[in-house]
Amino acid sequence: MPVIAVANPKGGAGKSTTTLVVASTLAANGASVMILDCDPNRPIRDWRRGPSKNPLVVDGDVNESNITTKLDTYRRQHQFVFVDLEGTASRLMSRALARSQLVIIPIQASPTDAEQAAKAIRLIQEEEQSFEKTIPYRILFTRTSPAIPTKLERAILSQLRGGHVPQFGTHLNERSAYKSMFYHQLALEELDPADVNGLPQARDNAAKLAEELIEIVVGKVAA
Repeated sequence: MPVIAVANPKGGAGKSTTTLVVASTLAANGASVMILDCDPNRPIRDWRRGPSKNPLVVDGDVNESNITTKLDTYRRQHQFVFVDLEGTASRLMSRALARSQLVIIPIQASPTDAEQAAKAIRLIQEEEQSFEKTIPYRILFTRTSPAIPTKLERAILSQLRGGHVPQFGTHLNERSAYKSMFYHQLALEELDPADVNGLPQARDNAAKLAEELIEIVVGKVAA
């Protein structure tokens, strides 16, 4: 089953949020999902220790020595395996990228994030040369307005399209519900709409992103 790495050298781009939102949404809809939490702060491992009943499984004991074995084992046991990668280039990142059927590169609509996304793409291309294989990737815009895109966002989107950089059609919008997941240590379906503004819209956004991800990885696996 597919391994999906979430990578960006820049901190704060939304790697852990993207991973938790999409993975927990898939798990809530019946998929068997594992996350390898490789972020030094282990935010998803800490989330898993909370009260959530979402069936998502998290492994926070991952290092460069065991990640390859764990990925090979988990991909036989689960329908989706996500890897929330650390920000810096490392052997751990290299080994995760080499096993991935898709790399998600989350970015915010800013020139700095776009530059860091370019670095992530170069890292992927270096791994492709080293392992003589294609490693598919997609840019994912995070913390975007659910209403009208900003002028800067439209400019960056246009630049990426001009460079034929693949990207998700669905963005992960700016929603308080995504922060509430970490604060309350609950999944989206467990949060109370009375306590979280825009929760139905956040759930709908997460579902659409998960659906697009399924379409992409199912096509990659079939190919």
